[in-house]
Amino acid sequence: MNNPDVPHFYGEHALSGWKRVIDQVRSTGGQMAPQLWHAGIQNNHETGWLPDAPFEGPSDAGNGIALDDKAIADTIAAYAQAARAAKELGFNAVEIQGAHGYLIDQFFWHHTNARSDIFGGRSLPERSRFAIEVIKAARQAVGDDFALLFRISQWRFADTKAKLAKTPQELEAWLTPLADAGVDIFHCSSRRFFEPEFDGSELNFAGWTKKLTGKATITVGSVGLDKDVSTLFSGQKANPAPLDELLRRLDNKEFDLVAVGRALLSDPHWVQKIRDNRSGELEAVGSDALGALT
Repeated sequence: MNNPDVPHFYGEHALSGWKRVIDQVRSTGGQMAPQLWHAGIQNNHETGWLPDAPFEGPSDAGNGIALDDKAIADTIAAYAQAARAAKELGFNAVEIQGAHGYLIDQFFWHHTNARSDIFGGRSLPERSRFAIEVIKAARQAVGDDFALLFRISQWRFADTKAKLAKTPQELEAWLTPLADAGVDIFHCSSRRFFEPEFDGSELNFAGWTKKLTGKATITVGSVGLDKDVSTLFSGQKANPAPLDELLRRLDNKEFDLVAVGRALLSDPHWVQKIRDNRSGELEAVGSDALGALT
């Protein structure tokens, strides 16, 4: 990662800290799943801090080097080891980050994956081999009785109009092997959950994913807010928005679960306010919400 302050999910010291976290969460009746990710090749941190080793990704790039065969095997094993640790520590599930420019997502995109071996290829299903191997290894590590989530996205922060799968057929060819590898729940990230993923149907990304794979899905993207995530970095504020459309789609079983991010950054009581019909107390979200995390 390009940020020294991001917590690790490996090593005795870090895992003992996470053990205290999950014990506290479960003592109050809560459930929790860590999200596991490798950042891949990233820009240097704004402070100038650099990691001990070069950034690694699918292919050589301006700020990093390509993973060799040994590094790929070690990385797959590290995902599995972290997934096993999550189960042993008492977490309720584990999620693998496969979206938004992190390592696995870098394997999906043709412009960041120019490999000529089995982890590259001209098609998206070919470039999914690394993700499939990570999922298989994680599934073997946790067994069949532990929920494995996988986060996916069609778009990139650097190009919000980009789309990995341009048709339902391409989406099915991409996601079916991931589902077969061991994914229980797909966490489907979109900029705006209420927008259709493809022409001719109102189904959103999570809706199409559920329809094509038969797996449970999580929808996320502008839930309860009137502007998308780009406002978090542009100085604008996103104001509370009605949840009628979300509830309608839930009733229609378009997707199974809903993830909320930005709204909770500025208001940790958002869920309770929604539950108690206190929508008038909901707060706008601005870039200052990120400061609460530091």
